[in-house]
Amino acid sequence: MSATDRAIELTVAAARAAADLKAQEIIALDVSGQLVLTDAFLIVSGTNERQVGAIVDAVEESLHKLGAKPLRREGKSEGRWVLIDFGDVVVHVQHAEDRVYYALERLWKDCPVIELPADVHGTPEGAEAGE
Repeated sequence: MSATDRAIELTVAAARAAADLKAQEIIALDVSGQLVLTDAFLIVSGTNERQVGAIVDAVEESLHKLGAKPLRREGKSEGRWVLIDFGDVVVHVQHAEDRVYYALERLWKDCPVIELPADVHGTPEGAEAGE
């Protein structure tokens, strides 16, 4: 089983919204084979709590335009790791330090990566786009 077209559409839209706010290390994983609760995880990093909050707001606004409403949101007040559950996709917006510590990509390494358009991958810390 693989992620639905709707899940991929929402994942790409969320990734694009995050990239527009300079999110880093954007990765999407197809977790449909491992979880029954969702089809995709989108994991992005922000460099500080303020940026994390701004990315969360942009993702929610972008997906709202596509008719998706968050079923649950956790962690926004702390601004370190915000989880937004849209049903088809769960978005993890993490402070860069927490991203390294929790290493979600390593935990879900057996799940296939969802290919994202080249313009939405985000740049690694300290790198410029196009490097």
